[in-house]
Amino acid sequence: MPIGHIEHANLSVTQPERSAQLFKDLLGWQERWRGQSQFGGETIHVGEPETGGGYIALYTNESVKGDYSKGQPLNHVGLQVDDLAAAEAVVAGAGLAPFGHDDYDPGRRFYFFDWDGIEFEVVSYAGAES
Repeated sequence: MPIGHIEHANLSVTQPERSAQLFKDLLGWQERWRGQSQFGGETIHVGEPETGGGYIALYTNESVKGDYSKGQPLNHVGLQVDDLAAAEAVVAGAGLAPFGHDDYDPGRRFYFFDWDGIEFEVVSYAGAES
């Protein structure tokens, strides 16, 4: 059976620059590409520094409103970090409100909504048994 991984997720956001900077600060990611989308609009790809790692495409055009409701169509995007406290400081420093702090096997986590109403879960397995 083949084994795979998520290569990327494409999110529609109102301000790709702002969203890209959050992921750079929060996850140590870098910009991997930016340009015109195939069907109009602009896209910025930010992701893991090493070649072949996953990334998030941040797309916008004149019709992106950013007024999403939780779970419609996306429940949340999970992000893994080593230092949960440092990650929370980045999120709060960006003017966003962390919530839903949980500590259960196998890791600790919190959630936040970005400026467009997209929910993210930030989880750390540091110190968790493998």
